[in-house]
Amino acid sequence: MSNHHPTHGGNRERDILVIGAEDVQRLLGRKQDEVIEVIREAYKLHASGDSLLPHSLFLSLPQAQDARIIALPAYLGGQFDTAGLKWIASFPVNVENGLDRASAVLILNSMDTGRPKAILEGSIISAGRTAASAALAARELRSEPYETIGMIGCGVINLNIARFLTRTCPEIRNVIVYDLELARARAYKEECETLLDKVCVRIAGQKDEIYKHCNLISFATAAGKPHVDDLSLCAPGTVILHISLRDLSPEVILAADNVVDDVDHVCRAQTSIHLAEQLTGHRNFIRCTLGDILTQKAEARPDKSRPVIFSPFGLGILDVALGEYVFQHAMSKGTGEIIRSFLPDSWRRTSKAGSQQEQITPGAAADQC
Repeated sequence: MSNHHPTHGGNRERDILVIGAEDVQRLLGRKQDEVIEVIREAYKLHASGDSLLPHSLFLSLPQAQDARIIALPAYLGGQFDTAGLKWIASFPVNVENGLDRASAVLILNSMDTGRPKAILEGSIISAGRTAASAALAARELRSEPYETIGMIGCGVINLNIARFLTRTCPEIRNVIVYDLELARARAYKEECETLLDKVCVRIAGQKDEIYKHCNLISFATAAGKPHVDDLSLCAPGTVILHISLRDLSPEVILAADNVVDDVDHVCRAQTSIHLAEQLTGHRNFIRCTLGDILTQKAEARPDKSRPVIFSPFGLGILDVALGEYVFQHAMSKGTGEIIRSFLPDSWRRTSKAGSQQEQITPGAAADQC
């Protein structure tokens, strides 16, 4: 890897920094507390209006109904002052072939020139920001200690959430896990016990065991439509992290206290929240956003008699915030690889140089639109 960065000489406006998976992982490492703080600040800025967040674009593919690629553009102000795009593919069939379901890249742009300044491996950043968001919500919504928590869906997302939860909720001592595939649950248990100190992990035979014994439950499954119609076994005040967004029926949503990350974003793409909106014709069942709680515009738990459900759509502002954090640390540590002259030189510069050769003018096609 090159240690010569765009700020260290050369025509830096044309260079681009590439930060691969190993470097992203190394830079984030065991910095869960710092990552959570980045996500907290991003939510607060978004709640205060210092962001631009167009709707995500879903590209469904003909190979399989459940395969898709999603584009998440975003700008976040404040101390981040950054913009970019996450381009993330979800191919569930990959799991059967020994590959991760999701793969992603994150592009960050310079706020001085608009030119791309970095390309980062995006799936690690995406998993980190998702886990930090869930752990932050669990801390803010907690009305009593979480001694035993439940994880429904034994994949990389819930594994990362478990890691981050032990930072925001250090009282956790027991984890009960459930997955449709026993082999996946066993692999999760083994990995979780390796990563987490002083935590006992056991596998549930049915989801009901989790509902009965856990006051914090995280859903991170591949469900495409609701499969949970009843949470009456849950204790009053149970906190549910509805990360996969489509597990719970509209009736379950309407019976709970609902907190989201962004109302407009989560009310689309046939999420459980979206289905509840379609059923009722309104969004009044959504009490507030997590950002509202963090900025003290809303109370965390005004009603502890019902379960509270946190449904995060997954906002691009979180990706660019954490991506900017990784980028800045990569720059300071000399991490990543510089691709020299990745971008074309300005046609104005080449003209001034007196070149007599016919050239293709960058951006000419766009000028003609």
